Amino acid sequence: MTISLRNRRAATATALALASLAALAGTATPASASGRATATATAATATATALLPASAAALKPASPAASGDPAVPAALTLPRPTGPYATGRDTLFLTDHERTDPWVPAAGARQLLVSLHYPARPGSGGDPAPYMPEAEARLMLAQRGLDDPEWPGLVAATRTFSRTDARPAPGRFPLVLLSPGFGTPRATLTGLAEELASRGYVVATADHPYESTGTELPDGRVLTCAACDEVDAQPDDAGRRKVLAAVSAGRAADFSFLLDRLTGPRPAWRHARTIDARRVGMAGHSIGGNAAASTMAADRRVDAGVNMDGTFFDPVAARGLDGRPFLMLGTDPDHAPGAGDTSWNEGWARLDGFKRWLTVRDSGHFTFTDTPAIGEQLGIVDPDAPLSAARSTTITRAYVTAFFDRSLRGRPARLLDGPTPAHPEVLFQRP
Repeated sequence: MTISLRNRRAATATALALASLAALAGTATPASASGRATATATAATATATALLPASAAALKPASPAASGDPAVPAALTLPRPTGPYATGRDTLFLTDHERTDPWVPAAGARQLLVSLHYPARPGSGGDPAPYMPEAEARLMLAQRGLDDPEWPGLVAATRTFSRTDARPAPGRFPLVLLSPGFGTPRATLTGLAEELASRGYVVATADHPYESTGTELPDGRVLTCAACDEVDAQPDDAGRRKVLAAVSAGRAADFSFLLDRLTGPRPAWRHARTIDARRVGMAGHSIGGNAAASTMAADRRVDAGVNMDGTFFDPVAARGLDGRPFLMLGTDPDHAPGAGDTSWNEGWARLDGFKRWLTVRDSGHFTFTDTPAIGEQLGIVDPDAPLSAARSTTITRAYVTAFFDRSLRGRPARLLDGPTPAHPEVLFQRP
C-alpha cells in the first residue's frame, strides 16, 4: 500500500506532509542529504496520486466474504510466527515528566504507548491481542485514500498470534525496540514483533504521540499528526528535512526514557525481570530506522540497530557508533549505492562496526511492515512493489532475526555472509 491520495483537492495537511516525506525518502525525485531541494510538496502529491491503482476495481478484495458479499473478505490475519515460543502481549502507557511534548507543548508531558511482545508459556493467557483500535485504522486508511467503510473494522480486527495475560516463558531474553514510520501506527510492525518474540526476544514497540495519523489513548482520546502538519508548514525541502531530523532525535529521547522504565530500578512493566538489559537492539521502519541510529548515538545501552528503508534525516554520528553493528535493509534500486537517497552512502561511510547494506528487488517502502500481508488480503495492489506478501514477510523476518541473533546472541548468521539462492531478491551492496 503506497502512500497515496485520491486527488489534490481532497488532500489534508497530514496527507500532504506524508506525501512530502515520501518524496524526500525517494518515492519521488529525492532531495540530497545536504538539504538541496529537488522535490516540492506539489510534485510529491502528484507522484503519490499517480501511484494509486488504475481503477477502483483494483482496490476490491480478491476473495469473497463468508457473508456472501464479494466486496468484503471474511477476516484478515497476520502471518503466523515461526519460532519455538508462544507469544504474549502487554500494553504500557508511560509519561515522561521530564520532557514536554515537542509537537503540542500545551499537552504537557511527553507520553508513550508501548506494546510489549514476549516469549510466553504455551497455553497460557486469554484472547488473542487486538491488532489496533478501529479509530486508528480509519485514520490510517483515509490518509492513504482508502475510504471503503468496511475496511477500518476489518483492519482493526486483524488476527494476531499473541495472547493477553500470557505467562512469560522462563529465562531472560534480549530486548529489541521497534519504531514505526512517520505517520504510521505502531501496530504496523506487529508481525515482526511477534516473530522476534517467538524466537526468544522481548520486543517493545512504541507509538510516538502526534507523529501518527492516529494514536488512541487509554481514555479514548485520539491524537492526530501534529508533526505532519509541522512538516507540511515548511516552505522548502530543507525545512522539512530539519523537522524530520528533529523527529528522529526526539524518538531517541523517547527510547532512552523507555529503556529507563523497562530496565531501571523501578520498572514499569510487570514482567521486566524477563529482560536481559545487557543485550538491547533497535530496529525501525522509515523515520523509525533513522531513529535506530539516532538512539544508538545518544544511548550506549543500545548494542545494535536496523534501518528498514529510512532516510537518515538525522545523519549517522560523524564519530560512528562506537563499533556497534548496524544493518541497512532497503528497497532496490531506491536505496542502492549512488541512488536517490544519498544519506545511505554518507551513513554507510560513518558506520564503524559490523555492517551490511542490503536491498530487495521488487520491494516498496512498506515491504518491511504488515502492509503487504494486510493489503494483499484486501485485494490492494501496488504496481511499483510487485514482491508478494509472503516473500516480503519471509525476507524481513529472516534478515532482521539473523542480524539480532548475531549481534545480541553471538550466533552464527551465514545469511549475512552473502547472497543465497533461498532469497534471490536480496542484493548485498558493497560500495
